[in-house]
Parts: sequence; structure tokens; C-alpha cells
Amino acid sequence: MKLKDKNSGERLYKVFIYLVLGILAVLILIPVLWVMVASVKETSEHYGSPWALPTHIHWQNFADAWTKANMGGYMLHALALGILLVVALPASYCLARFKFVGKKFLNTCFMAGLFINVNYIVVPIYLMLSDGDKWLKNILGNGFLLNNHVVVAIVYAATALPFTIYLLSSYFATLPHDFEEAAYIDGAGYTRTMLQVIFPMAKPSIITVILFNFLSFWNEYIIIKTLVTDKDQWTLPAGLLNLMQAQQSAAEYGPMYAGLVLVMLPVLILYICVQKNLTQGMTVGGLKG
Repeated sequence: MKLKDKNSGERLYKVFIYLVLGILAVLILIPVLWVMVASVKETSEHYGSPWALPTHIHWQNFADAWTKANMGGYMLHALALGILLVVALPASYCLARFKFVGKKFLNTCFMAGLFINVNYIVVPIYLMLSDGDKWLKNILGNGFLLNNHVVVAIVYAATALPFTIYLLSSYFATLPHDFEEAAYIDGAGYTRTMLQVIFPMAKPSIITVILFNFLSFWNEYIIIKTLVTDKDQWTLPAGLLNLMQAQQSAAEYGPMYAGLVLVMLPVLILYICVQKNLTQGMTVGGLKG
């Protein structure tokens, strides 16, 4: 009798959990689907019922959003991710697998960086780059530190280093040493072992880092607005705000919603593609051997 009551309680608990998750899914999906439907409506259709379906698909909204907001020029995120991974992956591997002088100090510095909010230091970064530009103008006659996507990408990568190195080094530390020792016996060096043995084993964690940092760079607003004053070089969030202000004043809501879809789609597609590896990267460590 007690076993039957226990099974009934578990079923009720599962039903409750699935009901709550279903409600949350509906609450999230409805606004997303509504924006997607609104993005293909003509301007005149936005003055009718907000829940009415479009009479036909108006793809011109996406073309207008892409060109009027210069959204095609806002793709420095890949550069920032590339710089971050080139620096963070070897650094995390060394901190996790080797002993050397100053290791504890470096670990402490990276741990301290986790508690620094980038929004609090963006003004000092701007002042530093502005002073550097003035110094370069006196020497070269021209400065290039501000309004420069490469510099912004470096700033993005630098601000993401503490979290990235913390997560990767923690994962690398859980991997068994047996595979490395076998690679060394076969004649592989440190670099080859890192690239061909350790990194493939840490694929879930690396994908997790890529997704988190991509979302952070994709949605970043304050740094790009501070370090880049040229509107034609703004990234997607800043460009989207520019597009929304322009389209609201012109009473053209179709391109504005199309811009929202252009911002959402890459994130949704990326998450769907890496969802399995993301879960593994958050929950699974290396197998002890």
C-alpha cells in the first residue's frame, strides 16, 4: 500500500513539473512567434488586430532592416571569439595540467576577475584608449584605438577571459592523465597532445564556453556604444536600437520587427545545434581512469 502511494505521489509530482514547464514554454513561445509573424506584415497591417495573420509574406521588411540599420556590418563577434579561444584554451590547459612558478598567483588573478563587472570599468577602458589615441596622433599623426572593431574584439575577449579560463581549467583538471601519458609514449609533444587529445575530450566544455561567450558578445551594448561613436560600425544591439528609433519615427513597424528576428534567429539556431553538448559541458566531467 505504501509503495502504491509512493508511485502515485511521484506521478503527481511529474505531472505538476510537466505542467509548469509547459506553461513556461507557452509563455516564451507566444512572444517569439508573434514577433516572427509581425516581421512579415506590411505597415498598414500593423494598425489592425495585433493577432491577425498577414495577408501575404512581406520579405522586404528583412531587406530594409538589413540595409537601413547597416546590420550586415555588425559581425565582429567571430573575431572576438577567435581571439578568446586562441588565448584561453592553451592558458586553461597549462593552469590545469602543469605546475610552474606563479601558477597560484595567476589562478588568484583570474578568480578575482570573475567579480569585476565590465560595465564598471568601461569608462577607464575608454579613457585609456583615448589617451593612447592622443599619443599616437602626436607620433604618427593618426590614432586607431577608438572606432576600431579589432580593438573592440580584443576588449571583448579580455573581459571574457576570467570566466572562460575558470570554466575550462576546471574541466581540464577532471580529465584523466592516462591519455596524455600514452600520447607522450607514442612521441607526441605537448602541443600535439593538447590539440589532438585533450581538446577533443573537452569538446562539450569548449562548446559551452563558445555558446556563453557568443551570447555575451551578441547582446553586448555598453562597450560598443562607448568605444565606437560611428553608427555605421555599431554591433547588432546598438544597431537594432538605431533601427527601432528610425522606424518608430517613420511609423514603419515591419522592418523593426524584422530586425528583432534577425537578432534572435542566430542565437536560437546555435542553441538548438549545440544543446546536447551544452548539457554535457555543464554536467559531465572526465572519466577517472
